[in-house]
Amino acid sequence: MADTATVTRGPGRRTGWAFSTPALIAGLIVTVYPLIYLIASSVSRSTLGQPFQELVGAANFSRAFGDTTFVEALVRTSAFAIGTAVFQVALGLVIALLMRQLTRGQNVIRTLILLPLLTPPVMAAVVWKLILAPNGGLFNAVLMQLGLITEPVSLLGSSFWAIVMVALADSWQWTPFVALIIYAGLLALPQSVYEAAQVEGAGPWQTFRYITFPMVLPTITAVLLIKLIISFKVFDLIYILTAGGPADASMLSGFLIFRTAMREFDVGYAAAQTLIFVIVVTIVTIPVTMLRNRTRWS
Repeated sequence: MADTATVTRGPGRRTGWAFSTPALIAGLIVTVYPLIYLIASSVSRSTLGQPFQELVGAANFSRAFGDTTFVEALVRTSAFAIGTAVFQVALGLVIALLMRQLTRGQNVIRTLILLPLLTPPVMAAVVWKLILAPNGGLFNAVLMQLGLITEPVSLLGSSFWAIVMVALADSWQWTPFVALIIYAGLLALPQSVYEAAQVEGAGPWQTFRYITFPMVLPTITAVLLIKLIISFKVFDLIYILTAGGPADASMLSGFLIFRTAMREFDVGYAAAQTLIFVIVVTIVTIPVTMLRNRTRWS
């Protein structure tokens, strides 16, 4: 019997490897090769036209840690990612709870809130740039009609408001995604628990605090992790709305790395910046990952 099983498993294993080998090779090419190239570039003096000119060791990393613009961009990007992710998850939870209470028009509401998510990021940035434009923009027109301002204001030209407007545009686009994921999690909750809570006389707040929130927490932490990673990767909005300005006040790491590689042609330095950025993203997301695993198995 053992010999028969061995003979039977042998061709099956070979067939499995034959089908899986192309996918494994493709995965290695797509992931391992770019990583090796990135590491090699980070320890060398490389440009777009002439990569790997000479080995410089940790010089690019030392330069990055001493670069005030890069360090400030890392801090700003981390604050932006954490702030927008938490805000959007909180707002998405509220929207999902409201959608759950609706008895009519749920399909229409879901379709409407999907529109921002279906808009390409570049087009979303263009729309917000037109809205916030000092001359002819909807935002200034409304404020002037209400008598709140006497002359147009340039929010994207403000050192403080520029990054806030980028966060607002990002929230407009991604909060519907968060809301729909949490809404799906709410629909999956067992109704028998709520029926038992009603029998016990639990009020709306008690039901939310002790039943709804703990049961939907795994979904919330999962979508928080996803949105945190997406927020770290924001590029389109910065590129269209502010280009990192004014005076690098809205500079995020993704756009700064792009500028270093594609405008200053310093690929080696951009590679070092990228590796440091990846480490920072990993450090920031580890607590959320641990929380997600804890809530998932609790």
